[in-house]
This record gives sequence, structure tokens and C-alpha cells, in this order.
Amino acid sequence: MSLQAHRPVPKLSVYLMLMLMPLPKVAFPTAFALTLVLAGSSRAGDSSYEVSKTDASLTAGTKGKASVTISAKKGWHLNAEAPLTLKLVPAAGVDVDKAKLGRGDLAASNETSARFDIAMTAAEPGKKTVEAEAGFVLCQEDSCRPVKEKVTFAVDVAPSTAAPAKRPGKKK
Repeated sequence: MSLQAHRPVPKLSVYLMLMLMPLPKVAFPTAFALTLVLAGSSRAGDSSYEVSKTDASLTAGTKGKASVTISAKKGWHLNAEAPLTLKLVPAAGVDVDKAKLGRGDLAASNETSARFDIAMTAAEPGKKTVEAEAGFVLCQEDSCRPVKEKVTFAVDVAPSTAAPAKRPGKKK
């Protein structure tokens, strides 16, 4: 008889075991609540990662830049083999150079963080926004989990300062 070292059960396995076990009707609400807790959260209150952003400030008709940074925390890291994406939905009047960014578009990355720089232009002055959804996979030594997080960044477009074009006419 051999003894094997105890290995923690990944959250997904616990979730599946709970879902497959026959449970009395009274225990179902408790089991369901437990599975929600064990499954983890990918919302802003999650302490295993942070998605931060810098807003864009540009002049109408010129290029500007914003950024979105994903940072793993508390023993978590970004899975280097899983897809890492940023999908962008700009407001009317804002044009982004690329609407879906992937690993090849990263401005900077390491084991615990990744930054996308988003190039954009806007023709008209005013306050605008760009909606973004980051997709990535967080891992610890014994488990991984996919995360999708939405973030909105502001685009402040100032009026163009270009001098008006000279009209051909009489010289004084």
C-alpha cells in the first residue's frame, strides 16, 4: 500500500463534484451558494488581479494614446500560453487603429503584468469614451482560471489649433 501526498483539489473539480452529487432539495441552495464562492469572482473586487487604465487626451485630427494594464497579484501570474486579448468598442467619432488586440500587440509584459497601448484618432472635439474587454488567464501553482474584465476609458479631444487656411485674394 502506497501513500500519496495530499494534493489540493482545484476549484473547478469541487464545483463539478457538487453539481454531480445527488442532493436533497433542502441542501441545494446551500450547495449552490458554496459553488459560487468556490468558483471565484472576476469582478473588480477580486484581489487576485487588477485591470487599470490611462485615459487619452488628444487634439482633433491627431493621434493619441490610452493604455490598459493587467496585473496579477497575491501569488497569481498571467498564463504565458493562453490567449491575452483586449477588444475595443469606441464611441462614435473615435477611431482606434485596431479593434481587437492580442499578445503580439502588447507594449510591455512580464509574468505578472501586461500592458496594451491603444492608438486612436478623433475628428471632432469633445469628451468621448472607449469600452474595452480584457480577456486573460490567471494561474497559481495548482490551478488556472479564465477572466474577462470590462473597463471604460475616457478620450478627451481638444479642438484643433491649426491656423485657418489662407484664402487667395488681394495683397495689401
